[in-house]
Amino acid sequence: MVPSELALGDTWDTEAISALIRSKCDHDETPAFLFLGKKEAALLTGHLAQVFGEESVVTLNDTYYMGLDVIELETESHVSTGGRKAVRTLQDPIARRPAWREAETNAQWQFRI
Repeated sequence: MVPSELALGDTWDTEAISALIRSKCDHDETPAFLFLGKKEAALLTGHLAQVFGEESVVTLNDTYYMGLDVIELETESHVSTGGRKAVRTLQDPIARRPAWREAETNAQWQFRI
């Protein structure tokens, strides 16, 4: 049994979840999963239904919250994060192009063996 990393009251606490996620970020890696017990899953469902409408949140399957895949556990109360994903930094597409070379000089180097 993995211990819960956070105890929520009667309402969903976005700031506490955000702080938990930030506390687990290190060396360009972040957690990949948000594990929730039944109580916390119900709180998140209510929170998302309030924001997006009840018809939008039927289940938490395939739901991402703050970039983490939400996994419902069969326990009464639990909040933890787990897994690792690398943080991908945005790159300028031009930076990924190969370095420019002069065509004539490059052709000479290619044909010499």
